Amino acid sequence: MLALAVVILLSYLVGAIPSSLWVGRAYKRIDLRNYGSGNLGTTNTFRILGWKAGIIVGLIDLAKGFVAAYFFSQLGHTVGNGAVTIPFWDLDAFLKIVAGISAVGGHMYSPYARFDGGKGVLTAAGMLLGIEPLSVLFSFVIFVIILGTTRYVSLASIFASFLYPLFLVMLRYGFGFDIDGSVIILAAILAISIIIKHRGNIKRLRQGNENRISSFSPAKGWLNKEQGAT
Repeated sequence: MLALAVVILLSYLVGAIPSSLWVGRAYKRIDLRNYGSGNLGTTNTFRILGWKAGIIVGLIDLAKGFVAAYFFSQLGHTVGNGAVTIPFWDLDAFLKIVAGISAVGGHMYSPYARFDGGKGVLTAAGMLLGIEPLSVLFSFVIFVIILGTTRYVSLASIFASFLYPLFLVMLRYGFGFDIDGSVIILAAILAISIIIKHRGNIKRLRQGNENRISSFSPAKGWLNKEQGAT
């Protein structure tokens, strides 16, 4: 149990790093929660601070999930004399999933930001990259295509999340990849969670008033708590 607790705690704390909040303060001495959508995520960083800050935040958020799933999960095999034992479940897959989910939870509810946070898409992508990279690449291609053609970050995120577990099923049953069934279940749960997190965006998409990414330059004339952003 000590090993599992260490994995969960470290993953949560690294996932909780509020990259957009800290970059906003370092870059322009602002709190991003008071600008644009008020969301502590990559999209709002791009919109308010521009592409350079947005890329930095995006890479950090991606790395948080990857580090937790790929590296911190391995502590479960060594801390406390390898005390983690899971019946009927591949131990390595279990530890990666637990570490990744802990990181995503930390990103969404960060104690460094009064338990505020982002929507967890990139941190979840980083976690899944540490578990099974090929299917993440497929989803990333879908994300880029939809973003490039529609300029809706929310729509691209929703479709990429929805298709990800389907790509896993395709790789396992269509091409014989050794993918633990628990990873597919996790992917489905994450997809549902991310889509639910975007329910406000879905409503605005249906109403036709969802914001698009029109420029990668910093926003002019910042609006406090702009409505309708991602």
